Amino acid sequence: MRVSAKADYGLRAVLELSMAYGRGTIQSADIAASQNIPESYLVQLLNQLRKSGLIRSVRGPRGGHELVRSPDELTVGDVLAVLDGPLDLQGRGEDRPSSGSDELFRDVWSDVESAIQEVISSVTFAELSSRHKKRQSNITFRI
Repeated sequence: MRVSAKADYGLRAVLELSMAYGRGTIQSADIAASQNIPESYLVQLLNQLRKSGLIRSVRGPRGGHELVRSPDELTVGDVLAVLDGPLDLQGRGEDRPSSGSDELFRDVWSDVESAIQEVISSVTFAELSSRHKKRQSNITFRI
């Protein structure tokens, strides 16, 4: 399974918002710079996340973006579902010829999808923020 660039950038943007949760809004330029995301692309992702109800945006010079829910209530799976849609290892949305072996692997792919879904649904942005802060303090400590 590959994570799309869209999902990768979106997850990093939400991580940035989760680390600032409760301290007000963050401007897209600051998110882009901190997470090394092209700002024009980030704006599109933030609009999609806003339309889905995961973030709130405020216009104006003191505006920016912030999470609607607490980082401990928001999972990686929530963001991936908005940006990439449902997980589909079996290609159910594709028109392709089937063969007799399709049924042999259907249960395997279903089990893999379930395992991935379980993991991404259990990892919260509060946990990711904590991990990120620990890594940052380890890097700072070593210097």
